[in-house]
Parts: sequence; structure tokens; C-alpha cells
Amino acid sequence: MSPGAGPRNNSGRYPSPDDNPPPCQETRNLSARILSSIRVGDPAASERDRFPFTIPALQGLEEVAFPGPVTFFAGENGSGKSTLLEALAIAAELPAVGRADASADDSLVSQRRLAATLKGVWRRRTHRGFFLRAEDFFGFVQRLQQTRAEMEARIEEVEREYAGRSALAKQLAKGPAAASLGAMEATYGRDLDANSHGESFLRLFRARFVPDGLYLLDEPEAALSPQSQLGFVAMMGDMVRQGAQFIIATHSPVLMAVPGATIYSFDATPLQEVEFDALDGVTLLRSFLAAPERYMRRLWEEPG
Repeated sequence: MSPGAGPRNNSGRYPSPDDNPPPCQETRNLSARILSSIRVGDPAASERDRFPFTIPALQGLEEVAFPGPVTFFAGENGSGKSTLLEALAIAAELPAVGRADASADDSLVSQRRLAATLKGVWRRRTHRGFFLRAEDFFGFVQRLQQTRAEMEARIEEVEREYAGRSALAKQLAKGPAAASLGAMEATYGRDLDANSHGESFLRLFRARFVPDGLYLLDEPEAALSPQSQLGFVAMMGDMVRQGAQFIIATHSPVLMAVPGATIYSFDATPLQEVEFDALDGVTLLRSFLAAPERYMRRLWEEPG
């Protein structure tokens, strides 16, 4: 069963949202946000004909507003949504999960040039939260495994070095490594890699989300099944009620259906706000699900 999905009910199906209404709870103002907008300045004349300033969605762009707690960047691959998100993470000085911070990442040199032209308009300045690219998560898991192995090796080394000495002496010598290992297990579980990619993703989010945080996420749905995406939406809702803000680059209609979310299409020049029902991806998916055999007949069965 996918984390966050909940158990099946007596009918054997997964519960619908109306089966168990959420309990009433005190919430913060859902219109509150941390980052109100970003203003986009002009690049140096020598930069104007270089990537990323040549991205069509950025042409003529002066400001991107974030009127609510959840904003989505939508668009085809290569449309620039991830590039702007990465530049925003650099400008906001958010820590990155999975690799070097965006401000020092060798793969983000161009994004740093774009970040230099951005100015955040903050309602509440914060460094709580993080920036995450889906492809970086697996590097993060590897780093956790390496850290675990190093701490376990240190504990074994103490056992050898303190052979024949008192249990108290061993305990004190093991203390730093044992404490670090215990803290890591308490936060992420014993072995993130033992879970499926989707389960590990959700476990990471549960461990790292904090109230009043700003979260910039690039295609978090990459490792999540549709059921797990719904669990992730529920998790986002909990954090929004605790003052968090999300800016997410995504292809997922499930995520972009969040009520009241602002959606920007990067398929326009410059990017522009669109309604959920007007998204090309939503229209295509609805058409496909209504008659998949029609698409398969064209794509699979007919020559050419």
C-alpha cells in the first residue's frame, strides 16, 4: 500500500475523500505566503543572447507573483520551468537536498546568471525549507548510506580498541557515532533504500517538512504513483495549514488540481497564468482516458 493512502475500507476499495472527512483543526490563513513575488531585471548586454535569457517563457518577463501558498510551473520539457525554479532557489538561498547547494552546484552556472537578475519580494523572509530536484534524491540516499557505514565502522573500531575495558568506557567512546546514527534513524528510518522509491520520497518529505518553510520542488511526482501523489497532496495541505509555501515545477495533473493553486504555463511567451482546465496536459489526459483505444489504434496498431 502506498504511504499516505490509508487502508482500504470494508468494500475493498480505497476510501474516497468523502468517506472520512478530516477533523476540524485550527489552521492559519491559507492566503498567507512567505515569498510574494520575484522581479526579473535585465541581464547585461553581453548575456542577452545566451542561455537562459533566450528561453521564450522569460522574454519580456518582469515579475512573477505568488498570490497564495501553492504555485505550479507547468510546461513541456525544455520550456524553462525548471531553470527558473533553480534560479529562484539560488536567489532565495535555500539549502538543497541531494547534492551541493544550488549556489555552488557546477551544473547550475547558467541558472546563477539568471538568479543574479532576480529580486524576491518577501512577506516573511525565511531560510526554512529546501530545494529538491527529483533526480538528486537518489544521490541523497547514497550519501545517507555512506554516512551510516562510516558511523557503524567507527562503532566497530571502538569495540576493538576498547576490548577488555569497562562497558562505561566503551559507551562513552561510542557516544558521538551512536548518537549521530540514532538521530539519523529517528529522522529517516533505518534504511531509506529498503523502501520503494515512492515510499522513500514520502518518508523524506515527512522528515524534512517543517512549519513556515519555503519548498521549491522540481517534478516531485517522478517517483510517486498516482495514489502516492494524493498522499503527497495531503501532506502539502498539512504544511500549508502550518504556514508553509510551495513552488513546484511539475507535469502532474494530480498535483496541479490543488484548490486555489496558481498555475503558470511556460508554453506561453512570456509565461502566463492559466486555469487548470485550460492546461494542454489536462485536456490530453482527459481525452485519452475517455477513449484510450482510439489513441492506441492510431499509435500502436496502424502502420505509420
